[in-house]
Amino acid sequence: MKMKKKIPAFALSTLLMLGGCGQKEAEPTLNRYSNMALDAGFDTVMTLTGFTETEEEFTQYFNTMRQEFLRYNALFDVYNNYDGLNNIKTINDNAGIQPVEVGDEIIDLLKTAREFYDLSGGEFDVTMGAVLQIWHQYREEGLELNSQGQPGRIPDQQQLEEAKACSGWDKVEIDEENNTVYLTDSCVSLDVGGIAKGYAAGKVAETLQQQGLQHATVDAGGNVCTINNKPGNENWIIGIRNPSGNGSIATLSLPTSSAFVSSGDYERYYIAEDGRQMHHIIDPQTLQPADYFHQVTIITADSGVADALSTSLFTMSYEDGLALVEQYNAQHPDQTVGVMWVMDKDRQPEGAEGFVQGDYFVTWTQNMNDTLVQ
Repeated sequence: MKMKKKIPAFALSTLLMLGGCGQKEAEPTLNRYSNMALDAGFDTVMTLTGFTETEEEFTQYFNTMRQEFLRYNALFDVYNNYDGLNNIKTINDNAGIQPVEVGDEIIDLLKTAREFYDLSGGEFDVTMGAVLQIWHQYREEGLELNSQGQPGRIPDQQQLEEAKACSGWDKVEIDEENNTVYLTDSCVSLDVGGIAKGYAAGKVAETLQQQGLQHATVDAGGNVCTINNKPGNENWIIGIRNPSGNGSIATLSLPTSSAFVSSGDYERYYIAEDGRQMHHIIDPQTLQPADYFHQVTIITADSGVADALSTSLFTMSYEDGLALVEQYNAQHPDQTVGVMWVMDKDRQPEGAEGFVQGDYFVTWTQNMNDTLVQ
């Protein structure tokens, strides 16, 4: 794909980068380049925008980004096998049969997922693969039917409840000494879609920075990581996508390396027979698409944490989610998280401060007050 120098805006799919990015006297030779990969895995577009001296230097970083995303996609894939690689699908295929030896990154990902399962009281649950597989099948069918002008079907609740019985961390054995994972029941399967892309984006950004890239954004289909400030020590100016698709619903000014992750009901959905928009974020309690919010955005230092929290909070009430965030921030004072919720304006929580824009009410945690531009 053709690259252009000094393009006027970042190509971000969910978070729109706004504001000037001109060269500064401190770094007179840095130019801005951007390129996107449509074939780097995770069923989304990967975009790298960075400031380097030459286009050739940028291209090297871009190729590294693409290869790293492909590697993580293979590791965390639940649908495909890869020659010589034990991945999440390998673990699922051996459920009830034998432990599977895996790399450190899968162990690390699953340990993080377990932490957020405990923190969220089970709202974030990667052991619900059996439930999510049913929804995946109905979503794929629904999308095809919608393309033909027909509504999609909704899974039978009893079928979902039976699949839910095949979940639980009590059925997962992680042996860190031998780097193995074993699902003790043959009906159990893992699905790490609620954390994998964010985790990968953070690791890719770390790799690029270690290789020398000092000013950049890595956008994994809306999971965005910034590498340091812009040249000249300028803050990143971030536009949070309006769920309606019409521009930004809020603008933030944030310094240094950060992660921005939004979960929303406007991606990967089909329209069902009853007119509902059946998106991909499933509430573990109801086993249906969560309907508290249209969007939840997390801002913090760790992209994997941001991804897991955005998924968790999307399936929780505002009050429960706020309590969870306060608990997390108290436990992690050096890596606090900020949250923005977007909901129907008639569902404004009592006592929550914010603003109404169109059909939406927008509110956020107090630690984001200083970052809001509008």
